[in-house]
Amino acid sequence: MSAVTERRAWRELARYPSALVGLLIILLLGGVALTTLVAIPYGEALERWRGGEMWLRHPVNASPAWVDRLRGGNAARTLTVASRDAEVEEVPFPGGRRLQIPLEFDYAFGGFPSEINLFLSAEGHARAPFVRLLWQAPDGREVALGGYRVGRQERVSISQDRSLAQRLGGLAPHIGLLSDPLVEGEPEVLQGGYRLLLDAVLFDEQAGLEAELVLYGRVHGIAGTDHQRRDLSLALLWGTPVALAFGMIAAVGTTLTTLVIAAVGVWYRGWVDAVIQRLTEVNMILPVLPILVMVGTLYSTSIWLMLGVVVLLGIFSAGIKTYRAMLLPIREAPYIEAALAYGASDLRIVWRYMLPRILPVLIPTFVTLIPTFVFLEASLAVLGLGDPELPTWGKVLNDAQSQSALYNGYVYWVVAPAILLMLTGLGFAMLGFALDRVFNPRLRSL
Repeated sequence: MSAVTERRAWRELARYPSALVGLLIILLLGGVALTTLVAIPYGEALERWRGGEMWLRHPVNASPAWVDRLRGGNAARTLTVASRDAEVEEVPFPGGRRLQIPLEFDYAFGGFPSEINLFLSAEGHARAPFVRLLWQAPDGREVALGGYRVGRQERVSISQDRSLAQRLGGLAPHIGLLSDPLVEGEPEVLQGGYRLLLDAVLFDEQAGLEAELVLYGRVHGIAGTDHQRRDLSLALLWGTPVALAFGMIAAVGTTLTTLVIAAVGVWYRGWVDAVIQRLTEVNMILPVLPILVMVGTLYSTSIWLMLGVVVLLGIFSAGIKTYRAMLLPIREAPYIEAALAYGASDLRIVWRYMLPRILPVLIPTFVTLIPTFVFLEASLAVLGLGDPELPTWGKVLNDAQSQSALYNGYVYWVVAPAILLMLTGLGFAMLGFALDRVFNPRLRSL
């Protein structure tokens, strides 16, 4: 395409507002993809998505925080109280020490937390320490939470203590410990300053004890969390480069190979063209999605394997017949005869004189193919055949489906990835249709 033709194409494209909107959406998605790759490296993203205690300090099935703000609510946020910020009292005795660690916090939310956990760490102890827990409420109530032997890494699930729930009148501990005892009927939050006192006995004069109290909230971040405490914003962000890479690589691979094969068949004719046409006709009746389902079920669900299968199945696609119809008149053009006259090789004629003539038609087709493959990858993930390691939009939808998210009221879990998929399809479709009108004069009057 010459510089004059390119400038003319850009001027024509600027006449269509839909093209500018589509281009803006694509640039926005591309910027998000590049920023995500730089800000959250691949290894870190996988570690955070797979889980691990350091990444799981989030509430379960928490809606986005901004949703609660818009509703004017005061839902509980996650509170973390660490022993390193507390004033520890230490009393030594022969053979060890006694520590009193107060974990204090001010609870000012209007709703109860979703769970309460205590994380204890006792490294370097020859003999396991012993800890007694005492809960102190703003109204002066004190509730003993029992005693525990502390290993190297210990998690005390206060919310799952059934005996404690019975002592709290049948209420779940994360509700009973924070409720106002003077209110009858539906429990209400007693706001104010709380303290969890750890009375620890250490049988070591040097090794220490670290504690962290976590009150999990009801809202989290800009996208909420799923049933495994994973931050959905990670999957939504990392799903962008994965979806765009899958769509663009598949579109480039299938479009270019199809074009080259069609040009080779048109130029050589005879049995070469016949073989290509028969393979195309056979491949046209093969169902792509069921084949991918079989590959994912019987062999592997790796996204790169799926990408390879998609490209292979797309080589001899119906596009070959379309390109063949465009290339047949070009083969008989006078400049092709002139190229033969001065001794141009077959390869040069195909690459320099035939393929460039239909590249303007190829560009809109390529752009509109990208969302097709993006939706194909998401469809495989929704069917449970997505890559088990990568966090993608389809994987989020699959998890939401398996956990009955809509039935349980977790609308955010489904809406966010669905909107991103629709934006991707809308952006490429608007730009592709505008490009088609620019490069195809017959469509400009429509």
